[in-house]
Amino acid sequence: MNLYLRYFDKEALVNTVDEAIDFLKAIDEIGMNPVLEADIRDYAASDVFYPKRYKIRPRVYFIIIKTEAANMNDFKEKKAVRNGAPEKVRQSTSNVMKLNEERDGWYEGTIDFKRVQQVPGTGKFQYRDTHFVAVVKAMSGIDCYNRIVDHLRQRVDDRSQFPSAKGKNFKFRYMGMAK
Repeated sequence: MNLYLRYFDKEALVNTVDEAIDFLKAIDEIGMNPVLEADIRDYAASDVFYPKRYKIRPRVYFIIIKTEAANMNDFKEKKAVRNGAPEKVRQSTSNVMKLNEERDGWYEGTIDFKRVQQVPGTGKFQYRDTHFVAVVKAMSGIDCYNRIVDHLRQRVDDRSQFPSAKGKNFKFRYMGMAK
């Protein structure tokens, strides 16, 4: 596992933690100390793959990123992207890809949106989370979403808020062709 370090226009891709610490020691503004050195060693030894940033002074940071890139060019071109991406991330990207896939037939669409409703007794309005499920005939997932939202816009308050079709609050399932 290699480490990519950057502080403004100074950057390096190193193979060991010692090389990373030497790189940071060469930058006077960072002010390397034993506590910072121990934290960098802990980060490098951990299973965490998120980038880590360290504050130097207000709004000034340096970052460290774990990477499998062999050289700086591979890192810049993102050739060493980790294959161990969480299943949830892969699933959400595939759902977004399926959104525009055209398959004529029946879809079951589920949408969770913020509906404006009047509170009895007070006359004030508030947002309420509303779950809506519909079976519609559509050409694609996005067409299913558009048909459901058009239907709801005619029946609920104009101030109601609808989620993005790409978000987690809209799901659809292809049910098949009409017989």
